[in-house]
Amino acid sequence: MSAANDKRQQELAIDMKQGMDYDELINCMRCGFCLPACPTYRESGGNEAASPRGRIALMKAVVDGIMEPDEDFEKQLSQCLGCRACEPACPSGMKYGFLLEDARDIIQKKKKHSLPVKMLRNVVFNELFPKPNRMRMVSSLLWFYQSTGIQKIAQATHLTKIAPGNLSAMERVLPKVPSPSKMKNRPSHVASEGVAKKKVAFFSGCLMDTMFMDTNDSTLYILSKSNCEIVIPKKQNCCGALHAHSGEKDGAKQLAKENILAFEKVEAEYIISNAGGCGALLVDYGHLLKDDPEWADRAKAFSAKVKDISEVLYEVGMPKMRLEPQTVTYQDSCHLRNVMGTFSAPRKLLQSIEGVTFTEMKDADRCCGSAGVYNIIEQEMSMQILDVKMKDAKATKARTLVTANPGCLLQMKLGIERAGLQKDVRGIHIVDLLAEAVRYAEGQA
Repeated sequence: MSAANDKRQQELAIDMKQGMDYDELINCMRCGFCLPACPTYRESGGNEAASPRGRIALMKAVVDGIMEPDEDFEKQLSQCLGCRACEPACPSGMKYGFLLEDARDIIQKKKKHSLPVKMLRNVVFNELFPKPNRMRMVSSLLWFYQSTGIQKIAQATHLTKIAPGNLSAMERVLPKVPSPSKMKNRPSHVASEGVAKKKVAFFSGCLMDTMFMDTNDSTLYILSKSNCEIVIPKKQNCCGALHAHSGEKDGAKQLAKENILAFEKVEAEYIISNAGGCGALLVDYGHLLKDDPEWADRAKAFSAKVKDISEVLYEVGMPKMRLEPQTVTYQDSCHLRNVMGTFSAPRKLLQSIEGVTFTEMKDADRCCGSAGVYNIIEQEMSMQILDVKMKDAKATKARTLVTANPGCLLQMKLGIERAGLQKDVRGIHIVDLLAEAVRYAEGQA
C-alpha cells in the first residue's frame, strides 16, 4: 500500500468515527431478518458481507478501529442497491438507508477520482441536475436525435452497439422526448374539472418534467379529473435523490432548501410526487436537514405534506375507468414501498379499472435492479437481479407491466427487451395507465 493511500484510509477512518451515527450502528441486533429481503445477499449466494447486517458490521468495525476502510469495504457499500427493503423487515427499526448515505458521503469526500470521473461527476451533480434549463437543453438534444431520423439510422446500422454494457439496449427503451417548446411551456396551475375536493401542490421533478413529461401531463390530467386543484411552483428543482445516494449530500441539502422555499408559501393540503425515488427523499428532508437550526422545522413541515399520487387518487376517488380486457401486474418501486409505505393504493386503483384482471407478481416488492444509476455502474449484479424479476413477471402472463418510478420503468422495459417479450408485454407508469383508462371510458381512445 502506498503512503498516500495509507494516509487516506487513516483519514477516512477518523471521518467515519466522527460522522457516523454510532447509536444507529449498535441498534442492529444481528437477528438476520433482513437477509431474505436483501437482493445482493440472495444473488451473491448468501455472502454475509453483501447483506445489510454485514454492511452495518463493516461500518461499525471501521468506526471501532477494528478494520481499515479499504477497497473491499468501499466495494461492498457501492454494491448495495440502497433499496431499503431491509428496513420494513427489521424488528428494531434500523434506518439502514441513512447509515448508507452517511458512509457514502464520507467516502466520496476522501476519494481520489481520475480526472475523467471527477469531470463527469461535476457535470452531473453540479452543472446538470440542479439546473432545470440545462436539463431541458440535454433533453432537447435527445429529442433532436429521436425526431430527425438519426436514431433510426443509428439503430439500423448498429452504431448504437458500440455503447458499452447494456447502454445500447437502454437507448432503445428511452421514452419519446417532447419538443423543446413543450418543455418550456409548462403550467403553474391546473383547475379541477368539477368542484375541488383538494388543493394540492405538484412536485414535477427534473427527469419527470423533461424526458418523462407525458407522465407528468397524465398526472395533472387525472388529478384534475378527480377534482383536485393543482399548483405547480415554478422555482422547484431536482429532489436531490441522485446526490444523496451517490455521496453528494451537500448538494442534496442545497436542493432540499430550494424546494422547501418553492413550496412553503403554497397553501396546499398535499405535495404530490409521481416518482417513488423522488418521493422517498422528499419525505426524508426532515432527516436530511435535522442538524440545520434554520431549516430543520421547515423541512419537517415540508415532508409531512408529501404524498404519492396513488394515495391521493385513492383517497379522493377516481372517475370511471375502463380498458380492453387485459391482465395487469405491478412491480413495486422500492422507495415508494419501503420508505413511503405505499403499496396497497396502486393495487386498488389498478383493480378498479373495468376490463383489467390484476395478477400479483411473485416477490413484486423485491428490487428490479435499477436503483438510480446502479444499472450503469454495477451492470452485472443489476442484470442478474433483473433477469430473476423478469421470470416472475413472465409467470403472471400479464400483457401490461406497471410500475411507479421512471428508473424502474426503464429497467422493466429493458427486462422486456432482454426477455424477448416486446411483442407481448408493455411497460407503463401507473398514472399513464390510469389516464388511458379514464380516456377510454369516456370514448376518447
